[in-house]
Amino acid sequence: MVFDVVIIGAGVSGCMIARELSKYQLNIALLERASDVAMGASKANSGIVHAGFDAKPNTLKAKMNLRGNALMEQVCKDLSVPYKRNGSLVLAFSDEEMQTLQELYERGIANEVDGMSILNREQLLSIEPNIGDEAVGALRAETAGIVCPYSLTIAAAEVAVMNGVELKRNCEVTAIDFSDGIFTLHTTLGDVRSSFVINAAGCFADDVSRMIGDDSLHIVARRGEYYILDKSVGNLVTHTIFQCPSKMGKGILVAPTTHGNLLIGPSAIDIDDKDDVSTTSEGLKEVSSLALKSVPGATTRFAITSFSGNRAHDIKNDFTIEPSKVNDHFIHVAGIESPGLTGSPAVAELVAEILGSMIELKEKQEYVKTREKPFRYHQATDEERVAAIAKNPSYGRIVCRCESITEGEILDAIHAPAGALDVDGVKRRTRAGMGRCQGGFCGSKVVELLARELHTDVRNIKKCGGNSDILFDKSK
Repeated sequence: MVFDVVIIGAGVSGCMIARELSKYQLNIALLERASDVAMGASKANSGIVHAGFDAKPNTLKAKMNLRGNALMEQVCKDLSVPYKRNGSLVLAFSDEEMQTLQELYERGIANEVDGMSILNREQLLSIEPNIGDEAVGALRAETAGIVCPYSLTIAAAEVAVMNGVELKRNCEVTAIDFSDGIFTLHTTLGDVRSSFVINAAGCFADDVSRMIGDDSLHIVARRGEYYILDKSVGNLVTHTIFQCPSKMGKGILVAPTTHGNLLIGPSAIDIDDKDDVSTTSEGLKEVSSLALKSVPGATTRFAITSFSGNRAHDIKNDFTIEPSKVNDHFIHVAGIESPGLTGSPAVAELVAEILGSMIELKEKQEYVKTREKPFRYHQATDEERVAAIAKNPSYGRIVCRCESITEGEILDAIHAPAGALDVDGVKRRTRAGMGRCQGGFCGSKVVELLARELHTDVRNIKKCGGNSDILFDKSK
């Protein structure tokens, strides 16, 4: 079989592109080297829908940010993904930084960002009373928001699969040939052939590009480390709190999440190993100390976990979304760092526009636009719980006590389009294991359910694919 389009990389860009292109009469494959979608930067970022004042005017970052921000609320409604327009604040701690805020404000005006204002300390404290004593003012952006990045990616993948996209996981591209108008992608699951290829491989986009002899991309993996704090301090702030940006990024933030936790981070360090997502004492210490400067109550004694993710930083400091100059049927979607999550719906639109300039795109008569909202026991009313349990008793059996996640929700996650294949896949789809005990109580039950529903031995169940074995053998 020859696909019309193959997308390399199932992060938020790849999955949103797959969702967008699945509207049309195309045979599409989505290839992911990991065991699940959203396994790179898309599961390990700040989850911020940026207003758009930070990117330089007339760059792709600025254009995709503004358009993506405008699209995001409706996209999240269609995909049944929690989204909140909570606004953001960039803090200034000196008169010099107040001048930086003025420059950001003017840049935002040039980018046509609405709802911005510069606040003095009194105005700042009136809306965020827990801000640190050193803050003298802030830039407020009312159009900023928050979304769960991996929930958005998973939902987009589900809609794409429902509309016929073939998702191939554990499918790493090792080489690419081109002959007679057809690409042959050599992968760990065998050869895949396609008329068009979309390179959305994140930190590895330049490596994939070189497979067709195109060395125009230069991607640096920029690691960022985070803490997640307990829900007991999730309401310390309502806005996303930034510090003044630097050449390495938007700085350390303190932000509420759509699930009620508090997120602090990220650090920023360029690394050579693009797969290295370790955390370091130095990086986490930096995150903690700088976060406390913004919000003194955001102390790591409330931390329930830490993690890191690698951003795909292009050395030219902008997105690359264009056909390769080596082969125009090979479309680059590269360097998609912040505000890549915000811009993802707009990136998908632009890719469809580029593809549509080369071939005729015919819309499907039957396209599934929306994803049914998953049942969530902890959000349901008593009446909704009773009704759900009457239809399916597994919705009445609590598995994860920290987050009140039921067996029924876990079964739904396993059997969904692009469903969970391992423990972390269940975790990202349901939050089972994301509470205070971090899976200490529910982990074994999740393993048991995965083995039962996937018809395999419990020893075959992984934490997060690859060699992440949980059980090795029976002791008795």
